[in-house]
Amino acid sequence: MNPLVLSLLVATAATACVAVLAIPLAYRMARARSRTRHVIDTALTLPLVLPPTVVGYFIVGALGSRGWIGRWFADTLGYSILFRVEGRCWPRASSLSRCCTCRRGPLSRAVEPELQEMAAMLGASRMQTFWHVSLPIALHGILSGVVLCFARALGEFGATVMVFGWQPGRLTMPIAIYSAYEQGNLARALPLVLALTGICFLLLVLLNRMGLYRGA
Repeated sequence: MNPLVLSLLVATAATACVAVLAIPLAYRMARARSRTRHVIDTALTLPLVLPPTVVGYFIVGALGSRGWIGRWFADTLGYSILFRVEGRCWPRASSLSRCCTCRRGPLSRAVEPELQEMAAMLGASRMQTFWHVSLPIALHGILSGVVLCFARALGEFGATVMVFGWQPGRLTMPIAIYSAYEQGNLARALPLVLALTGICFLLLVLLNRMGLYRGA
């Protein structure tokens, strides 16, 4: 598969997974008052600051055929996520966990707690408060996080190599660029470099034009 097409597909899938999980979690954390909130916040931020190879190591250790989760899949279903296309999404998703999840993220930062409390006083349920109060107010911040997540996912390299491996003909753009560089073929890498740079540049232009980045 073309590296550009594969990268776009994987980045889209990883971003969708993060958004589906992160937005409800952010809403929950924004309302939380427990001491464990800070521990969860730190755990969600950790993949952002860890080297990608360390993140990849943890993923392999957990989901590999000898991992504490992966072993069950291997023994029960004869399945391992390593070296499969769907395995590419995990490194990207783990590196994007900061998207909307922490208490200082787009969802919780944009919505004043007083508004949620007022909605509750007026008889709104938690689900109604989320859909009609929190989500519309935080929409720009969420879109900003999602777009930045997508851009970040396109460039993931280290953890993806550890989880998916190096399979000719099935390389994402960052891996294909490094492969061409390693072989001394800079001319082959140049179109991918320009494409990746251009996509990220256009995404940032989109954020600025829509006022999302400043409002995030």
